[in-house]
Amino acid sequence: MQIQIKLLVIFIFLFLTSLSQENTYIYGSFESNSQYLQDDEGLNFYSPSDKFRSNNYLKVDFQNGNFSYGIQYESYLPSALLGYSEIFDNNDGIAQYYVKYENQNSEITVGSFYEQFGNGLIFRAWEDRQLGINNSLRGIRYKFNPSKEVQISGIHGKQRFGFEYSNSVISGIDFNIDISGILKLNNLGFNFGLSHLNRYQKLDAGFDEPENVQITGARFDLFYKDFYVNAELAKKGKDVIANEGEILSQRKYDGTALQIDIGYSKKGLGINTSMRRLENFNFYSDKLAEGNIYNQQTLSFIPALTKQQDYLLTNIYVYNSQPRLVVNNIEKRVGEIGFQNDIFYSFKKESFLGKYRTKLAFNFSYWGAIGAEFMDDESYDVDFVGKGKKYYQDLNIEVKNRWNKRLSSTITFLDLSIDKGVTLGGPVGVDGNIDAQVGVFEINAKDGKNRNNRFVLQHLWTKEDRKEWMGFVYEIGINNNVNFFISDLWNYGSSELHYYNFGGSYSIGSTRLSANYGRQRGGLICVGGVCRFVPESNGCNLSLSYSF
Repeated sequence: MQIQIKLLVIFIFLFLTSLSQENTYIYGSFESNSQYLQDDEGLNFYSPSDKFRSNNYLKVDFQNGNFSYGIQYESYLPSALLGYSEIFDNNDGIAQYYVKYENQNSEITVGSFYEQFGNGLIFRAWEDRQLGINNSLRGIRYKFNPSKEVQISGIHGKQRFGFEYSNSVISGIDFNIDISGILKLNNLGFNFGLSHLNRYQKLDAGFDEPENVQITGARFDLFYKDFYVNAELAKKGKDVIANEGEILSQRKYDGTALQIDIGYSKKGLGINTSMRRLENFNFYSDKLAEGNIYNQQTLSFIPALTKQQDYLLTNIYVYNSQPRLVVNNIEKRVGEIGFQNDIFYSFKKESFLGKYRTKLAFNFSYWGAIGAEFMDDESYDVDFVGKGKKYYQDLNIEVKNRWNKRLSSTITFLDLSIDKGVTLGGPVGVDGNIDAQVGVFEINAKDGKNRNNRFVLQHLWTKEDRKEWMGFVYEIGINNNVNFFISDLWNYGSSELHYYNFGGSYSIGSTRLSANYGRQRGGLICVGGVCRFVPESNGCNLSLSYSF
């Protein structure tokens, strides 16, 4: 608390000093998300003692010439929203602060910062409030650009864990060079990068556990006319494996990661393919944090490479990446391997599908276990691919059409198969798969008062888990400022439960206020391929955001 008071005094002084300086810019944002929970016997949900919960963030930044500095205050009182890590409960204070100086060729930041090396396989420090993730580093970051073709970054610090910091030290360096710029290749783009990250942590586990664990990676980007290729390869040094605070074995295992993205695009056509192989490649700032369900203290960024779904029923069975090495009596696996393919095509105007350009999107992905043979001493022999168990497979087809200036439609079909342990929790590759199909029909229509009306009808078919579902959404935009919606998910094939929800929003300038009441379906909620688990609940939600 004394540290927070000292920091607050310092920033008040900086703020007052800034007011007296010319050309000082002040900007920031405020965000508040609150909920009031209530008991619901139908869901078998009984609200905790803290029925009211709230997450609040105030961020203020100052800039004057080459200097900038900022502060972020957060409060989770009396507790964080349901489904967030308990480390935030009943906490508030200055969570982050920084001072930065930059000129034409260099930049130095002291305090809290975010950073990413390459695709993030090795390292990504970022914030996503919807997921409850903020794994920034507090320390020092230095960036040096000796020329516009060369960039070098160095980092050193501790990773944030709630309002505290992990008991390790993270150091790293990232190097990027634009080779095509140096060689002045006009028709070819070629970039190359190298990264290295080290985690120092003394576990005192009682055996010869490694104190320094390192990851080294290399990558390149190649662009030629309508084609591009991106590839990244990384190697993790030997480390022990753990799960939720417990070291599972004294044996040390290394890990590898390989990701390749290939694409082609021209007017009306786009093709993208991503392939990734992860063997024992989850990486945390605290080794004992491995296996936690809240994505806390993560260093590597490994989102699920599948289509990001937009509808209520297509989001019931979503894939979460499986990079971990697991060796126990119930399950044995070393990671995942798979691919995703996207094809986008736009028909010409005045086609048989409509007067305006009809857009067709096709997506297919497959993810499964890497083939491996496990020995009695907990070692294993691994194949590059092998015949591992299927974790996830899906086929998505989407057709978007604008019939006239007031009417458009979207038809979506999803066919999927997902491992029960991935989507429901529990051991992976043990209890079989859930096979399901989802159909969605959406219409957007403007009425005589120029109000946009959105109708969505959905249906899910499956013989496993909770059987069939039906859903609908109606949303109306009264004007550019006011919006209302009502929705319902009906699990008529099993529980006969209705997950109803209704609410609205009001926006003016940079201010937005939204509220809703209803039931929350339990399961995985994903943003950008990263997921967190939320329990079923019932209650009111209120959100306010403002930027200045």
